[in-house]
Amino acid sequence: MSQHSDRLRQALEQRSARVGIIGLGYVGLPLAVAFGKAGFSVIGVDVDADRVARLRLGESPVEDVGSDELATLVAASRLAITTDTSALTAADAILICVPTPLGKSKEPDISHIVAAANAVASILRPGQLVVLESTTYPGTTEEVLLPRFTARGLAAGEEFFLAFSPERIDPGNKRFDLRQIPKIVGGITPACAELTRLLYTQIIDRVVPVSGPQTAEMVKLFENIFRSVNIALANELAIMCRRLGISVWEVIEAAATKPFGFLPFYPGPGIGGHCIPVDPYYLSWKARLAGYEPKFMAFADEINRQMPAYVVQLATDALNERGRAVRGAKILALGVAYKAGVGDVRESPALEILETLLAKGARISYVDPHVPRLTLGQHQLVAVPWQSADLASQDLVLVLTNHPEFDMRRVGGEAPLVVDTRNATGFLGPQPHIIRL
Repeated sequence: MSQHSDRLRQALEQRSARVGIIGLGYVGLPLAVAFGKAGFSVIGVDVDADRVARLRLGESPVEDVGSDELATLVAASRLAITTDTSALTAADAILICVPTPLGKSKEPDISHIVAAANAVASILRPGQLVVLESTTYPGTTEEVLLPRFTARGLAAGEEFFLAFSPERIDPGNKRFDLRQIPKIVGGITPACAELTRLLYTQIIDRVVPVSGPQTAEMVKLFENIFRSVNIALANELAIMCRRLGISVWEVIEAAATKPFGFLPFYPGPGIGGHCIPVDPYYLSWKARLAGYEPKFMAFADEINRQMPAYVVQLATDALNERGRAVRGAKILALGVAYKAGVGDVRESPALEILETLLAKGARISYVDPHVPRLTLGQHQLVAVPWQSADLASQDLVLVLTNHPEFDMRRVGGEAPLVVDTRNATGFLGPQPHIIRL
């Protein structure tokens, strides 16, 4: 251990270390609040000036962070929020929590990581720990961050410390919060791994070290690709069951009674959010560079991405069977977020479904208590309040996200025709006016 690691260890144990976080979204903001509540001084950096202004006022844009607890930390000077990355000079540990989207050709876009790495490299000093949390392809930490940091003449593992620790936050999950979700840590050196482990043990119950950053990077991809593949299986099963006249929901629930060898996954209108639709492309891109063409992931992704079109066809057929064309039909969508309980519409299949229906001439409105406004191509929509939604006047009510605010008994009782992609009305039993995925 070097004198720098000894000093940082002591500061982490005493919680006198200052924690810097780049990116104050669904990942960074909960971390900032957790460290602040644990007694650390936190410096939060975000490039979005409007977001920074709101956060300084104690207004949380993230469902998992209450505005009251955020405002308390800001008022107590436990959490300083800025757009200026030079403020991170004062930080002892810096966590990078920036987006990693896809480019136009579905290739990894790590431009936000590169920008953050360059910003950190410009202020890096001896004794600092840097942890990348953004989901990315194996090798990013060592190929992108490490050279930029060592270019300043500092030695990794002795003068500065570097690791990868994938975020595992599940927005809207009330069962598992940040503290309860084990944290994977892969350090460039054993000293890097140990200091990173020590950092996260201050706010997380269990930290799991692995052999290095590439392993940690692969762990995150594997977790989400596992979900993508199994959701694809459930989606394909749903298509087959409809052809055979079988309820896919009944099949899955019955199979789930087996106490071993089975894990239930459920079909839906498609996959959404930042991780599951994106992560397979990060790994397949890297695999191709290594001379291997992955096939299984690509096939699963193909199935998942055809689901919005399948839902549009279900809606079209449902209307046709009742003598109604899509053009001119009044269609009310329940939920546009990618999952229940959140307002995140990134990669949400609802967007593609509603855009397609609009292009076919449908008159679209939507209800989503978490998404007050929505842009669909050239169309700007404002959410209809749930309590005043006129279900009875619609030609079709399309259930796309099963938010807890929705009363599905009311949907089943008032709507003349329902296409339910989430089995939200399943408890009502078979109903002639309800078509389930």
